Amino acid sequence: MSLDVLLKRFFFSPFVLAALLLAGGATLPTGVAAESALVKLAGSASPAQVVTTDQVRAELLAWAPEGVEPGKPVWLGLQLAHQPEWHTYWKNSGDSGLPTVLEWQLPTGVTAGEIAWPTPKKIPLGSLANYGYEGTVLLPVPLTVAPGFSAAQLDIKLKAVWLVCRKECIPQEGEFSLSLPARGSTASSAGLFQAAFDAAPRPLPAAASQLEVRVDSQLLTVSLGSLPAALQGRTLALFPETGGVTDPAASWQQAWQGAVWTAQLPLAAHRTASPARLPLVVATEGAAYRIDAPVSGDWPAAAPIAALSPALQAALRANAAGLAPPAGSGAPSTGLLAALLGALLGGLILNLMPCVFPVLAIKVVGFVNETSRAARLASGLAYTAGVVLSFLALGALLLGLRAAGDQLGWGFQLQSPAVVAALAALFTLLGLNLAGLFEFGSILPSRVMNLQAKNPAVNAFLSGVLATAIASPCTAPFMGASLGYAVGLPAAQALAVFGAIGVGMALPYLAASAAPGVARLLPRPGAWMVTFRQLMAFPMFATVAWLVWVLGQQSGIDGAGALLALLVLLALAVWSLGLRGAARPAIAAFSVALSALAVWAIGPNIVKPVAAPAALAAARWQDWQPGRVEQLTGQGQSVFVDFTAAWCVTCQYNKKATLADADILAEMDAKNVVLLRADWTRRDPAVTQALAALGRSGVPVYVFYKAGRAPVVLSEILSVRDLKAELAKL
Repeated sequence: MSLDVLLKRFFFSPFVLAALLLAGGATLPTGVAAESALVKLAGSASPAQVVTTDQVRAELLAWAPEGVEPGKPVWLGLQLAHQPEWHTYWKNSGDSGLPTVLEWQLPTGVTAGEIAWPTPKKIPLGSLANYGYEGTVLLPVPLTVAPGFSAAQLDIKLKAVWLVCRKECIPQEGEFSLSLPARGSTASSAGLFQAAFDAAPRPLPAAASQLEVRVDSQLLTVSLGSLPAALQGRTLALFPETGGVTDPAASWQQAWQGAVWTAQLPLAAHRTASPARLPLVVATEGAAYRIDAPVSGDWPAAAPIAALSPALQAALRANAAGLAPPAGSGAPSTGLLAALLGALLGGLILNLMPCVFPVLAIKVVGFVNETSRAARLASGLAYTAGVVLSFLALGALLLGLRAAGDQLGWGFQLQSPAVVAALAALFTLLGLNLAGLFEFGSILPSRVMNLQAKNPAVNAFLSGVLATAIASPCTAPFMGASLGYAVGLPAAQALAVFGAIGVGMALPYLAASAAPGVARLLPRPGAWMVTFRQLMAFPMFATVAWLVWVLGQQSGIDGAGALLALLVLLALAVWSLGLRGAARPAIAAFSVALSALAVWAIGPNIVKPVAAPAALAAARWQDWQPGRVEQLTGQGQSVFVDFTAAWCVTCQYNKKATLADADILAEMDAKNVVLLRADWTRRDPAVTQALAALGRSGVPVYVFYKAGRAPVVLSEILSVRDLKAELAKL
């Protein structure tokens, strides 16, 4: 066989397998996603009476003591039980936030009224203040049953959307269902509804004749006389129901002049409303009243908001609601342009990552055997298309799975032991082929091999697919922030960021294929190419060793041992398929059967989870857990977190080099810095959420936490100098 034919077969056939692997590997997480989605449906996505999140327990309750009949009291309510320090919002949320929204589906003849909002509390947040609820609150809603309603039961469906906040805010929703007997009594929640009715403000009695709400310059003055005895002489809280009128966080004055209570509240600096009537709630402990009063005086001109454009305001509202910024709102934002530039630079640097080297080293040799400039350019364009389209496909899959409820990030495919094992098998085949153990032409149908001769661009395209499959777990500098920003964008803009990474990665090869001078710099074809081909088998085997080590972190020593045994049997099978002579069918059949038996017998060990160790191997490092950082910083300690994964080559380099530096460790000890390691080797929604809170979607990520300041995120390529500079600030 000529060297020309050998190289053509070599460069084409492995990448056919790579394309199949990438397509198959992309479907593997989908099965896990489907399982996760079923759990979500069972708890919150399908209608139920109770929906529970990490922050809130939401339950649909009903009170119909005399059944569901016209003229009888029928109430529904959503009860929200908040975890400590978390809150949701009143109808006027204050400086930030959004009120809870209830969307009812009721049978004909039954209508829902407005929420009978309980009296809120003022919740200070730094220089801001919100109005909302902590602890447990019930939001009651009255139903009106029309005459003629005669169904045996009342079927209720509710979709509720709420924003729950602490220092961070999380938009959440739930779907609820409930059926009430029309002729029976539903009164088990009577005490809860009565408590909610007692907590709601009552209309101010008509005897309160001295009532005035007046605008005077930049102040809103409220005067109330003849107030109920429960309010007389007390310090009162005041809550305007109309948002955007007063400044919730500003200090305000109140005083009693005999039986008249007067309050002066500063108007909001960027007032968004000038109402003719202003509903107010005045409250003290155990009593609250609602006043709907006309406003006298002239509202001052609203100050323009120079700092925020309408498009940015819309984006902020959309972000608070957990929605994408509206399409067609103008030119791309500076953030998007920066993300695209960071993605392009990150893709360029990705070519220098060790996980990409084996594929690129082989691909560059393709230049040597290509004498036509047009053919080189076509190959470069096809390779670029393979890289860019593969990044777009992975990005679309990631966004789709996240939209389905999976907590995933960049490199998610290597969180699946099955994908890791499949990649190890692929690179074993590549290494054995390069070493000369077998030729793909001897085991693949001639129809497949002839396809390469007719379509050389397919070879280049599929090599781009393989390069992406191997490069995707890496996160180069500039990529981390871009990827973290991308996953929160609308789909089209997010895919543009993923595409920019692909363009950056393919750009050097595309430029080289288009530059005439590159061909003159390359050595002439010759016998050295056979030696180089065999030499390139060793980076392939090194990649296999790395993948087996990754699998060992995920599935333990039994999983790694099973994979090694199966790889040996794979080598035996492909060797037997390449034999010639009468013994080939028998040996090949035995080898394939033995491999199949081994897959059945020991294959499950590959995907079997390994129990997490009780303690990390390194005594200095502690295991990261949700809430651990907040606990330590609350005790006054500084914390350094290493978000890492076994399949992340950059993580392992930083761990063995910078994070093992004796001076760094000594200075960490001297500064009393607690070291936490968040392992993302296997899928972990808690780690994914922590990364998302930092604006990241992949590893490595290195963060310093200290009470009273924002988290400090360091570069993906960690240096001793950067660490020392940050330690000096603690």
